[in-house]
Amino acid sequence: MQKKFWLNVLKVIPFPLGGLAALGLPPSDMWYGFFVIIPSLLYFWNRSNHNTQKQSFIFGWLFGFGYFLVALHWIGYAFFVNAESDLWMMPFAVGGLAAFLAIYWGLAFFVARLLEKRGHPIWLSLPLCLGLAEYLRGILFTGFPWAAIGQMVDGMGGVAQLASVIGMVGLTLMICLWSASLFGIWRETGIRRIVATFILLSLPAAYMGGEWRLAQNPTRYSSDVVLRLVQPNISQDDKWRNNNARTIYDQLLQMTSAPSSIGKPVTHIIWPESIVPFLIDESVPGRAELATALKPTQTLLAGAVRRDGANSDSKYYTSIIMFNDHADVLAHYDKWRLVPGGEFLPLEWLLKPLGFRHLVNLPESFAAGEGPQTLPVPGAGLAGFSICYEAIFPDAVAARTPRPNWLVNVTNDGWFGSSTGPHQHLAMLRLRAIELGLPAARAANTGISAVIDPLGRHTFNSQLNTIGSFDLLLPLDLGETVYAKFYGISLTLLALLIFFGSVFLRRDLKGEPTAS
Repeated sequence: MQKKFWLNVLKVIPFPLGGLAALGLPPSDMWYGFFVIIPSLLYFWNRSNHNTQKQSFIFGWLFGFGYFLVALHWIGYAFFVNAESDLWMMPFAVGGLAAFLAIYWGLAFFVARLLEKRGHPIWLSLPLCLGLAEYLRGILFTGFPWAAIGQMVDGMGGVAQLASVIGMVGLTLMICLWSASLFGIWRETGIRRIVATFILLSLPAAYMGGEWRLAQNPTRYSSDVVLRLVQPNISQDDKWRNNNARTIYDQLLQMTSAPSSIGKPVTHIIWPESIVPFLIDESVPGRAELATALKPTQTLLAGAVRRDGANSDSKYYTSIIMFNDHADVLAHYDKWRLVPGGEFLPLEWLLKPLGFRHLVNLPESFAAGEGPQTLPVPGAGLAGFSICYEAIFPDAVAARTPRPNWLVNVTNDGWFGSSTGPHQHLAMLRLRAIELGLPAARAANTGISAVIDPLGRHTFNSQLNTIGSFDLLLPLDLGETVYAKFYGISLTLLALLIFFGSVFLRRDLKGEPTAS
């Protein structure tokens, strides 16, 4: 009876281990726990008699479900904004999303067990399969790479600089490999233990290499660009009430026209995502007031809703609209990675009749833009634009050609209060900066507004849920990184190296029993 009890415990233990593993993400940054959890997971996996592919899938799914439930719990905060109409959807959204994303990890365990049965070391095959699963999670069904394991480098110092070579998915692969190599050192013998030891030693080597890179490249600033990040801290309850439009716009104009706080004239002003409570590009009086607020030669990058057409067939876009000092529209960028359940409803034909709807208060879903764009910004060179959720996608913050010299990100994390969501969101923009070797400027309605240099150092962070306009210098770009130049090639080479290493070890120990 006692043995049966413990076997049942072993069957469900991946669920709490997954929840604990999520604490490695920002803002907790307890990444070191992952290095205990993965070896423990591998040990329990073998001890729990999950030998069939079906049992291995369930084991991996439970681990993923626990991980994503904790990592993505902040999504539930959005349903409290209009609680009377939306709160009932929260368990379906949070639990359903976690359950769906866990399928990728279940499949990773499924394939890893299959490879182990063919003689591949499990501590090599599982990291490889999890890395592939995380890559697919970022691209299939519109993709949702939030809470990637690679985000744990946010608390790992110089290790984060590896993003400039292998990107976020490569970091996911390496963190899984480093942590699983501890199991290899513990349970293996001979050449396998030696290989596992060398893999683990590459972690302090990556840290030292990253710290050296940081020391060799101090932050350099442009002498021509002074940014103003506007953070009005307008709650979601107040934002779309018609009687608040005048007050909100007055606040934006006042924060825009205020004198510079750093002794140099402000050249570029950035407003957060969808902060203007009306169609500003269509409003003649609104643009006239804006022209009065802007000083000569200033450029405004305004997060705003934009309409294409003025009839019943009009399409609405979440956009960044670029205005000159006369409030003339110079260009616009339309968000093309839309938030599922927020800006559009997946499977709308099925879910809408059941009472589900997207959270943003428009009668229909937003339209998607054409894709990433590099646009010239007067006095500031070329910029890559992204809006909110797009910062989580390595391919969404900038077009490959022409290469921009800085990144502009506007967002509204007011939906998520003081949860972990805004912190994780900012950490993903930081990783984009390191990957591409580009500085980034972020204006967030309720925070966290920030300027990040091309090596991921925060030159400024605002406080969450505060009001302020922040005048800051724009860091200079670092030059094209290996990742920016070759994108997936370096990651592919890394994955192939691990796979053929696994094949080599399998052949080397052919006929010998595998570790358990």
